[in-house]
Parts: sequence; C-alpha cells; structure tokens
Amino acid sequence: MKEIILIKNGELALKGLNRSNFEDILIKNIKRRLKDLGKIEVRKAQSAIYIEPRDEQFDFEEALERVSLIFGIAAFSRACVCEKDFDDIVKKSTDYLKNTMESVKTFKVEAKRADKSFPLKSPEICRELGGELIDAYPHLKVDVHNPDVVVYCEIRDFAAYVRAEQIPGAGGLPVGTAGRASILISGGIDSPVAAWTMAKRGLKLNAIHFASPPYTSLRAEMKVKTLLSKVARYSGTVNLAIVPFTEIQDKIAEHCPEDYFTLIMRRMMMRISERLAEKSGSAALITGESLGQVASQTLPALVTTDSVVKMPVLRPLIGMDKEEIVRIARNIDTFETSILPYEDCCTVFTPKHPKTRPTLANCEAAERNLQIDALVEKAVNETQYTYIE
Repeated sequence: MKEIILIKNGELALKGLNRSNFEDILIKNIKRRLKDLGKIEVRKAQSAIYIEPRDEQFDFEEALERVSLIFGIAAFSRACVCEKDFDDIVKKSTDYLKNTMESVKTFKVEAKRADKSFPLKSPEICRELGGELIDAYPHLKVDVHNPDVVVYCEIRDFAAYVRAEQIPGAGGLPVGTAGRASILISGGIDSPVAAWTMAKRGLKLNAIHFASPPYTSLRAEMKVKTLLSKVARYSGTVNLAIVPFTEIQDKIAEHCPEDYFTLIMRRMMMRISERLAEKSGSAALITGESLGQVASQTLPALVTTDSVVKMPVLRPLIGMDKEEIVRIARNIDTFETSILPYEDCCTVFTPKHPKTRPTLANCEAAERNLQIDALVEKAVNETQYTYIE
C-alpha cells in the first residue's frame, strides 16, 4: 500500500505573492533534512506539500521525526494514497486504518473535495465512508463532537488521500526566508533558546562563541557545540565562529574598574561580533538577554552595549521571565546540557558589585586605557570556524 507524508504549511498561506518563494525554500529544507533516508519526491499543490518515498527502504518513522522539527510546517501526517474511486478509497481505508480503528471506540470522518469532478460531495463522502468503516469495525460509534479519532479523506488533483489524526509541526517560517543573523552563544540556558526562537522566524543562523582558555576549558567549548547541534536539528547547519577572548579579558581586568568589567566585556564582544557578522553576511546580531535578569541586562546597560555597533541587535527573550525560557529550553532539549557546570567567559570575570545604571560616558571613560581597535582586529583575525550540523 502506497504511503506519503502530507504536510500543511499553515502561516505560509498568508504570504500572498511571496508564498511560492516561501514554499520553495521549505521544500529545499525538507529535501536537505531527509536526503540520507532514501530517494523521495517532494511537490506542492493546493496549500499542501507531498513527500513521496521512491525507495522501499525509506525509514518513515525517522522521516516523521525529522519533519516534526522543520520550521514552516504547521502539521503533518502519514497518508494512504488511493485512486479517485470510492470503492478503492473504502478498501484501502479499512486496511490502512486497521490498527487505529481497533484501538478506539468513537470516530468521525471529515472530507475535503478539492477536485470538484469527484461524484460524491464532501458530506456524502463523510456519510458513506463512515458507514463502511462501521461495517468493517462494528464496535465503533460515530461521535461528531468529541471523537477518539478523526479520519480525513481528501480528494485532490493527483489522487485521494486517507489519514488519521495529523501531528502538530514546529510552526514558524522556513529557515532562510528571513535572511541571516549571528547569535552570540554562551553555554547558558538563554542563548540557545534565543537562537531557536529566531530560526523559527525564518533566520539562517551563524553563531559566535567567546573562549577564554585557561579560564574556560575545552569542555565548555564542547558544551556550546552540543547546544548548537541541538538547535541545528531545527535550524539546519550553523557556522560557528570561536573567538579567542583571553587577552581581552586580561586587559579589561588590568586597566578597567572592576564594577565595569561585565559591561566593557559585553561592549568588546559586540564590536567583534559585528565585524564577524559582516564577514559572514549576517544582517543582525542576536543575544539571549532578558530585561532585568542580571546586572548587565538592565535598560541602561543594554543601551551602553548597543551603542558600539550599528547593526540591529535582536533580543527575542527580552520580555520573558526565567521560567518561560527554561520551559522552551526543556522542550527543545537544551536545558540539561546548559546546566552542565562548565563555566563560560561571561561568568569567570563577574564583578562583586556590577554597575547596573551605567552611562555611556562612564563606560567610555572606563575603557579609555584599552587599545580597542587593535584588540578587536586581533581577535577577528585569530577567530576559528567550524560547522555544526
């Protein structure tokens, strides 16, 4: 019996004249994510996308798992392909839905007749197919208000499709439809969630991580790579830039007031990140900051860090509290990795009494003894790159 994966693309239906471009990018993302599972054909028609295996060894379960993580998909389901003939629909439906129908007590049928040449109208399809299913499974009863399962029958251009309940997808927009941005990624809870959130809105991600050996260990760097690999299940491949930051932190500790350590460190990170983002084709920076969560994330502090860059800074978590962020981290499987006790460079040099209401003039005065341009240039030139999949 021939099966396909039927995808509903939700939000893309609202894109008007740009809809086709969004759908084409989604199809490319689907093909890329499933390419190692066997030959497939992916096509679009009538507000849906069809994934049709061309390989007998195609792993349906793995494909469904991967499809569930692709942004731009509102819902999906396995579906049986039938001829546009009612007798064939009945025969294949009773066989295809056997396991489902034997495990429930109530059901209803919903039909969509996109091909208006089909002789039965939608209400007639529901009534007739429902009756045939009751004949095949006499224990069943129809419940149109709260059924245990809904059986869908869709008459479309290419064929008829029968399926049971559809599965919610990852939602959002296809990655790559909104451009490219660079996420400042640490080993904490927040930045992986910020990366995931912006990928969901269609951004292709680059990532920038600041490493400070010997203050930070190789395990801290591996932790970041693991976090990005979990994000990459949704976003696709991420280009990671690893910036050597030890010398800059030593210079800050040597020449700057302690209560400004974190602020000046963040300002240096933003300067370097903007340079790296421009090199990678990114149009914006992304951070995991949440307003008021720590001393460097007060409004005055954020103003002083943003002042050193011209590029837009996206902060998708800015209005979230920690519980909301943790909930998402658990859902995307980054939380347990984030809480591993490997310190990043942001926590190593935390001052005892950080400045919470800095002014731009005070920050500039605090860093006046730093050779900022030379430090930024050296860090950019010594940055190393790797790809995370």
